[in-house]
Amino acid sequence: MPISHHVVKIIPLSDCALLVQLGESIDPLTNRQVHLLAAALERDPLPGFLECVPGYASLAVHYDPLILAYGQIYDWLVNRLALVEPSAARPARRVEVPVTYDGPDLEFVAAYCHLTPAQVIGLHSSTLYHVYMMGFAPGFAYLGIVPEPLRVPRLETPRTRVPAGSVAIAGAQTGIYPFETPGGWRLLGHTALTLFDPLRDPPFLFAPGDEVQFVPA
Repeated sequence: MPISHHVVKIIPLSDCALLVQLGESIDPLTNRQVHLLAAALERDPLPGFLECVPGYASLAVHYDPLILAYGQIYDWLVNRLALVEPSAARPARRVEVPVTYDGPDLEFVAAYCHLTPAQVIGLHSSTLYHVYMMGFAPGFAYLGIVPEPLRVPRLETPRTRVPAGSVAIAGAQTGIYPFETPGGWRLLGHTALTLFDPLRDPPFLFAPGDEVQFVPA
């Protein structure tokens, strides 16, 4: 069924952006609808539409207020919502990621969660993760959901340097740092895969809607 505008909230973000809220929870179905709507907007844009930025359960829509009034962009979004078909979603692609679980936070995570390091590795690698969105850095995918017994807070003080390929967790999320960058997630291990290559087509290893399986190396 198309997305019903009766269950969607559209609220202003600024004088040149609004937010389309498709739900309150983090789940693959809602997230899939977010990306389907984003694709529909970009496929048939209204003059004055600039870009859309997908989140877990919402979509930020930016527009030029010198070309479009708020009422015009609002009505366009409501019409687009009625035309989005969930059946148009591409089939999920599964990507296996080999991981060497030797991260500096592995022992901390085990102690915090009252687990052994082997149990941490087993829980993290036995879960199939959904790619909810891309962000933070080119190639970085927000993956979820981390099993409840494995959830830990971010570092109080982020590291100034996290090596490329570091596999990390924070709260209900897990991810891989695509290149050396500051970061505050707990590091469980590393992978040798290249997540972002500007010369590759496509340049990103992951895309929203993919499924990711970590495999102990």
